[in-house]
Amino acid sequence: MRRTTAGIRSPFPATDRPVFRRVFLTAIIAGIAAGLVSGALHIAKLSPLIAVAETFEANDHDADHESAAWEPAPGWQRTGATLLADVVIACGFGLLLSAGFAFREILAGRETDAAQGLLWGLAGFAAFSLAPSLGLPPMLPGTAAAELMARQGWWLGTAVATASGLALIAFGRGAAWVAAGIALLVLPHLVGAPLAPAEAAGPSARLGAEFAATSLAVGAIFWTVLGSLGGWLYQHLGRVS
Repeated sequence: MRRTTAGIRSPFPATDRPVFRRVFLTAIIAGIAAGLVSGALHIAKLSPLIAVAETFEANDHDADHESAAWEPAPGWQRTGATLLADVVIACGFGLLLSAGFAFREILAGRETDAAQGLLWGLAGFAAFSLAPSLGLPPMLPGTAAAELMARQGWWLGTAVATASGLALIAFGRGAAWVAAGIALLVLPHLVGAPLAPAEAAGPSARLGAEFAATSLAVGAIFWTVLGSLGGWLYQHLGRVS
């Protein structure tokens, strides 16, 4: 006896074509918008500070030009590369957020709107910008820093621990889950970020502090746009799908 399976729901709804389309479109549209906003702020507010630091770095290392890797030239090349990089990164983070919206809807049965999306965006800012900056603040070119792999490992571990801790606090049931979430938030900072070499030259402390503060402000705006717009799009696309 043959029976059709066309009407049977997938055991994992996130793989259904309408849900995947909703997740993908949310990520791409919100990512492009947030990437263009952050890219414009990057060019207007951060690029001038980077240019000053690169001048310092060039004066300090004027003998190493023959082995330098290709970089976009100042002007339209650098502007275009900055916008493209910010949009690509934003779309990647947008996929993480919209997938989170889908899992929330599947597991908890709760719709995501602009307000909920904003909260997710703020959590993304905390995990990927604010928490790592407590140990490794955004740095200008030429700033003394610890070994690259050590910094990347600590940054990744801090982002994962912070995101996991926030998830346990928000979705866990009971004091034990909340306590575990708080422990994850604190753990990377107890371990400590890798330290930069002592007494190394670099851009001025004032310039570095201005760059770090401006980078965090741009990051906050980026995640606010990505989260709130992503939440609104996810809700709207669910109504029209």
